[in-house]
Amino acid sequence: MSTAAAAPSGIAWGTPAARWVLGATVGASGLAFLDATTVNVALPAIGAELGATVADLQWTVNAYTLSLASLILMAGSLADRYGRRKVFQIGIAWFAVASLLCGVAPTTGTLVAARALQGVGGALLTPGSLAILQASFVPGDRARAVGAWSGLSGIAAAIGPLLGGWLIGVGSWRAIFLINLPVAAVVLWVTARHVPESRADAPAARFDIAGAVLGAVGLGAATWALIAAGERGPSPLVLAAGALGVVALVAFLVVERRTHAPLVPLELFASRQFSGANIVTFAVYGGMGGLFFLLVVHLQQVAGYSPLLAGTALVPVTVLMLLLSARAGALAERIGPRRPMTFGPLVMAAGMVLTVRVGPDASYLTTVLPAMVVFGLGLSATVAPLTATVLAAADPRLSGVASGVNNAVSRSAGLLAVAVLPVIAGLTGDAFQDPVLFAAGFRVAMLASAAAVALGGLLAWVTIRDELRDGRPACDQSGVARRSHCAVDGSPIDPGTSPVG
Repeated sequence: MSTAAAAPSGIAWGTPAARWVLGATVGASGLAFLDATTVNVALPAIGAELGATVADLQWTVNAYTLSLASLILMAGSLADRYGRRKVFQIGIAWFAVASLLCGVAPTTGTLVAARALQGVGGALLTPGSLAILQASFVPGDRARAVGAWSGLSGIAAAIGPLLGGWLIGVGSWRAIFLINLPVAAVVLWVTARHVPESRADAPAARFDIAGAVLGAVGLGAATWALIAAGERGPSPLVLAAGALGVVALVAFLVVERRTHAPLVPLELFASRQFSGANIVTFAVYGGMGGLFFLLVVHLQQVAGYSPLLAGTALVPVTVLMLLLSARAGALAERIGPRRPMTFGPLVMAAGMVLTVRVGPDASYLTTVLPAMVVFGLGLSATVAPLTATVLAAADPRLSGVASGVNNAVSRSAGLLAVAVLPVIAGLTGDAFQDPVLFAAGFRVAMLASAAAVALGGLLAWVTIRDELRDGRPACDQSGVARRSHCAVDGSPIDPGTSPVG
């Protein structure tokens, strides 16, 4: 018998229904996260088989992120309006079909196009994962659910390099895409049987078509211009695309302010907590994007590791995420998110600085392992409080939109890092085939990435709050004071006011 119908009060942590919902959301998010990190390990193999340049490899990563970042705001709004489970299922199926196209791509151009289609599926499924958790669980268990989601999904991201390295070693880089098909089939089955449907209580009569188009054009044109600028320089086409993106984004803000049913209600940003958490997200995920794009290539091209060994190097991050992410979410419930979101990124930055010690024939135990342990500790402390803070700062009826905004911010930050860092570090053309040149550029890129992540920690200290404006203890939505903090598990919204962090 299906367990798809949730009790009106929500699903409680530790129940069979909770495990099924968590499994479905983790499975779908894991598809996207796993794919992103396995692709990074496969870049040298893709380059060798298809004759790719550094720019081709950048587009292999960025085509996915570009379409995802451009469409994720619209996807979050569609989920709130038409049903979070329905849009989630469409995203999973779309992602699987696009993965098949990636796996059989004969040229870099075809692969890039298929990756762009994958990004559409990722945009549909990613905000739905968190929105389903936020809508399905009782308020007191949402932070724990998000913490578990962060840890388990993070494991998929971190185990990706290991799995990718093994698949490349025993078969081909194409297997990293084809393996998505059976996983997607299982997740679709679980979702259909066990995930409750939810949507905004009173969706607007009209969908914000103008906002959807302007948002997609603005994000798409602006991010394309950033990528192309590193490849082509400030050509007339690049400048025109950048100008189009800026104009479209300004028009998007004007439309969202005036329409009665905005794609992204600007009231979200009236919350200092929501705005601050997204600023922190941009800095932290930008630095992370640089690390995950370059490290596994560096380990193969400079340190001489095989694809499998390069993937294995990131296993400590997997283990630490598994052990600590849910605990970090629980800790943030007790003490508030400000300190974890400050010190977590600072520890991450320290681990990233340690990676500059990785050179030719670097010892794993004395060089790579310490960097990964330090980075993993910081990442584990950061992800769950950051994600839960973003969701809790928004009205629950806008959880899909809030998740979409935060995902757009994080993906755009990673996109910017992959586009800009190689140019800053001098990694262009065939530089990935020259170990000496790549090593010099890698050091510059890692120091820049560490600085961005550390800045995110400092911004968290300035912008994130643990208590309400008047200094009262954090409360649940009924207004009853308790130990867990509103900044983590529920937005303290007084009647007739905007959300306040």
